[in-house]
Amino acid sequence: MLEVGQLFPDFALTDQEGNPFTKDNLLGHWSVVYFYPKDNTSGCTLEAKEFTCLIDQFQAKKTLVVGVSPDSVKSHANFIASRELSLTLLSDPERVLSAAVGVWRLRKVCGRESYGVVRSSFLLDSQGVVKEVWTNVKAKGHAEAVLAKLGESQK
Repeated sequence: MLEVGQLFPDFALTDQEGNPFTKDNLLGHWSVVYFYPKDNTSGCTLEAKEFTCLIDQFQAKKTLVVGVSPDSVKSHANFIASRELSLTLLSDPERVLSAAVGVWRLRKVCGRESYGVVRSSFLLDSQGVVKEVWTNVKAKGHAEAVLAKLGESQK
């Protein structure tokens, strides 16, 4: 798992509009990169809606919020449209970035083991250095916790 003080890895993914998105898009300002298992599921929708509700406050702190899941570009576009989200969502279908940061892992869900994304978030400074890591995140209230930590970290 990526740890505080490490550089976020280089990557090249695609956003919900089919545009390329790389680590360079994160540099020059603070960023929150959050990883979630699947579009349009209850926890993932709650988390995305909470980040959307706070997006103006993140933007006021010159902070980009980016979600990442294995879902397709089309799935992300539909998720954003149907849930009225104001976020950038990146498609990681090969789970390259998810594996690089350590969130693609063996999980136990309902007593069954399978590989999947462990809901996690990373707070990055303007140089791409990890300032905070949250893992095994509970969706409810997470966006507020990230915003609070961002305020402390930017002082």
